[in-house]
Amino acid sequence: MEKLKAFFVKYRHGIPLLIYLAIYLAWFAWLEQTNVRNYKVIHVAMDDYIPFCEVFIIPYLLWFAYVSIVVVYLFFKNKQDYYKTCAFLFTGMTVFLIISTLWPNGHHLRPDVLPRDNCFTWLVEGLWAVDTPTNLWPSIHVFNSMGAHFAVMQSRDLAATKWGGRLKVVSGILAVSIILSTVFLKQHSMFDVATGLLMGSVMYVLVYKREFLLAGRPEKKNRRTPQAS
Repeated sequence: MEKLKAFFVKYRHGIPLLIYLAIYLAWFAWLEQTNVRNYKVIHVAMDDYIPFCEVFIIPYLLWFAYVSIVVVYLFFKNKQDYYKTCAFLFTGMTVFLIISTLWPNGHHLRPDVLPRDNCFTWLVEGLWAVDTPTNLWPSIHVFNSMGAHFAVMQSRDLAATKWGGRLKVVSGILAVSIILSTVFLKQHSMFDVATGLLMGSVMYVLVYKREFLLAGRPEKKNRRTPQAS
C-alpha cells in the first residue's frame, strides 16, 4: 500500500493528461458522428496540384507513436518539460475542437478510386474507413508534430544523452514527413496545414519563448512617494 501511495504521489502529474485525453476523445468522437453532412468545404488551388502518394501512410501512422513516446519520455524524465509540452498540445487540440464544433468543416480531396493496389493503399483504405474527411482545420497532425519536435529540441535531458543529437535530426525528419503526409494522402488541404503551422509557431513563442517576451517589458516603477528628509 505504501509503495502504491508513493507511486501515485510521484506520478500524479499524469492525472490531468488522462482526464484531458478522455474529454478530447469523447468530444472528437461526437464530432465525427455529427459533422458528416452539413459542413464547410475547405479547398485551395494548391490542393489540385498535389499528387496522391500512398507511401506517406507510413509517417502518417507513425505520428501516433511519435507524439506518445515524446510525452511519455518527458513524463518520466522532466516534469517541467512535460508540463510545457502538455500546455502546447492541449491548447492547440482544444482550439481545434472548438473550431470544429462552431464551424464544421471537411474536404472532397480523396480520390474515388485509388490509382494503385498495394500494401500502402490497403492501409490508406483502412484509415479512410474509420476516419471521415471532416473536422480538419487546423491540422492536429501538423500541430502536434511541431509540438513533439519542439519538445525534443528543447529537452536538455535528451541533449545530454549519447544519441541526443541524432535523435533531434530523426525527430525533425519525421515531423516534416508527417506534415507532408497530410497532403499527399489527401487527408488535409494546404489551408489546414498552413493554419496548423501558424498556430504551432505562435504556441512555440508563447510556451518556449515566454521568458524572452517578458524580458522586453519595462520594469514597474516604484510608485511610493519619497519621504522628505
